Amino acid sequence: MHIQMGREGGYVVPADPPNAVGGLMKKGGGSRSWILMENSGKEVVLDVDKYAIMHRVQIHARDLRILDPLLSYPSTILGRERAIVLNLEHIKAIITSEEVLLRDPHDDNVVPVVEDLRRRLRPVNGNQEVNGDGKEMALQNDVDTGEEDDSPFEFRALEVALEAICSYLSARTIELETAVYPALDMLTSKISSRNLDRVRKLKSQMTRLTARVQKVRDELEQLLDDDDDMADLYLSRKLASASPVSGSGVASWFIASPTIGSKISKASRASIATVRGDENDVEELEMLLEAYFMQIDGTFNKLTTLREYIDNTEDYINIQLDNHRNQLIQLELFLSAGTVCLSIYSLIAGIFGMNIPYTWNSDHGFMFKWVVIVTGILCAVIFILIISYARQKGLVGS
Repeated sequence: MHIQMGREGGYVVPADPPNAVGGLMKKGGGSRSWILMENSGKEVVLDVDKYAIMHRVQIHARDLRILDPLLSYPSTILGRERAIVLNLEHIKAIITSEEVLLRDPHDDNVVPVVEDLRRRLRPVNGNQEVNGDGKEMALQNDVDTGEEDDSPFEFRALEVALEAICSYLSARTIELETAVYPALDMLTSKISSRNLDRVRKLKSQMTRLTARVQKVRDELEQLLDDDDDMADLYLSRKLASASPVSGSGVASWFIASPTIGSKISKASRASIATVRGDENDVEELEMLLEAYFMQIDGTFNKLTTLREYIDNTEDYINIQLDNHRNQLIQLELFLSAGTVCLSIYSLIAGIFGMNIPYTWNSDHGFMFKWVVIVTGILCAVIFILIISYARQKGLVGS
């Protein structure tokens, strides 16, 4: 059951049930819907403004602005002192060492991410159920989630987000492939305006999808190339190495998140092995990012291959059109040669048809037959000579 939350006096209080409809209140000016999921398994739906979020997770307004859907920011993974700001397409989240804040949880594309977070971030004790023979089921679930609990909470939440965006982009790529290949085959078999327009629209979709995939790929590649940026994502390690009572910043953090004081020792124990080692050791996160970088790179390669297939089809279509144009040019050459020959025939006919007295006009009736025959033979010879010359120069096919 979702609990609607509001902001009052610097802390979070439950909203009145009569004002909630299906777990959500009407949003006020500047308010946004968030879902808060803690590592203890507790989850609440918040309807608060950006200042409440900034106060709770201790980030600047410019970092929160990255998550604004009205602004076209590229895919970004930012490591801050106490939070990870995550903007991956429709997944806009803030991850701390103890909780996840996910924006617009009722969006159709975000709902599967919320379900996956519930399943993956559920604590071991949360899997225990006592109903009939539920003990064995609870024990099996504890074993399944035991390995996941070895990783810091922020890495498990980050992995869910990366897996969701990689799977989403991969699914969009498969859908595009399913539509593109038959369209290209149809265009190859029959070049028509309808098929050309269909391929044009699919190519535009592919261009947009390629840009989205490349943004995510470039962000992961940039993180992998910079160890300092990866070290900034180790929130549990930074929290465990910091003093719980040093500075007003930490005090305000405790006010914003009342449960973190009781959980800091738990976070310390969860990351004690990392703290004892080199603080610059980012091998665990590097392996995580490399896995999803390879997945998104595979999706990018699929789109690259698809683009090459489209380019090859376009080249083939252009070759076909060039061949048709060449055939039309050859036909035009034949017609032009025939027109020249007929013009010679018409010239001779015009000369003999002039109304001028001459001696052949009487007692030479047989001349008409010879003029027609000789003129026809002459025109045919001229036509053959023109075509032979064109073939010799390679202007027409053999």
